Amino acid sequence: MRNALGALGRVLITLGLLILLFVGYQLWGTGLYTARAQSDLEHDFDRQLEEVPTEGLEQSPPPPPEGDAVARISIPKIGVDWIVVEGVATADLQKGPGHFPDTPMPGELGNAAIAGHRTTYGAPFHRLDELAAGDEIVLTTLVGTFHYVLDENPFTVRPNQVEVLLPRGFPERPTEAQLTLTTCHPKYSAAQRLIVKATLDPDGSAVPTESTREPRGELELAEGLSGDEAARRPMTIFGLLVLAVGGLWWLGFHRYPRWTTWIVGAVPFLIVLFFFYTFLERALGPYTNPFGS
Repeated sequence: MRNALGALGRVLITLGLLILLFVGYQLWGTGLYTARAQSDLEHDFDRQLEEVPTEGLEQSPPPPPEGDAVARISIPKIGVDWIVVEGVATADLQKGPGHFPDTPMPGELGNAAIAGHRTTYGAPFHRLDELAAGDEIVLTTLVGTFHYVLDENPFTVRPNQVEVLLPRGFPERPTEAQLTLTTCHPKYSAAQRLIVKATLDPDGSAVPTESTREPRGELELAEGLSGDEAARRPMTIFGLLVLAVGGLWWLGFHRYPRWTTWIVGAVPFLIVLFFFYTFLERALGPYTNPFGS
């Protein structure tokens, strides 16, 4: 009985440590991937700004492929300076804030919507709740720079209240450029959505162009809510590898209880554990929804 209780205690302690490591990976480890992606996106976006004229265009260029840079968002009050990607799928939001493909492009007439994570993958919208009516949001696109001003303080809605992404006066054709930012609320939860609404300030902004996308009454926002199904198979494979490598590590250390044995076993275990955490995070629904988490 004593041996059984001791073994159970060690198993529970190990599981607790693995859970804590996974939480740490989500809160900080995912930011490493996003930082690398943002560096590449910023380089590509700056190159496009040099190659494409930014003033005098009558219509926005065609939207880029999903996952590519579409704009730079800056919110001086809370220190936000990120490259926005096209798309709000799981892989898109891992790179940074994502533009909803079913809404106008930033700088176009209508309601351009952008989602961002609040606690993972660099947490671009972590401090979004600190904004207030009158604060400024700046979006730089290939067409020009657009200054938006908050119409009201941030507010919360239920996850299914996607009508906040529709333009003012819908279904009439929009006559003004609006911006909506979305993220999860409260922090470390996906129970609600925090919404920020802003309207274009014509002073100092480029002239908004007509949107090439017709306003829609039903927006497709379900992608990513249940996680990335493609990640479940590799998650299972690496989970089994974690068990196998961990078991061999344990057996080896008990047979040869030396610090060299511990290090030799720790290296491959941490490698397969990292990949397991990567695919596990992608497969989880609450942290991979189109509003961001």
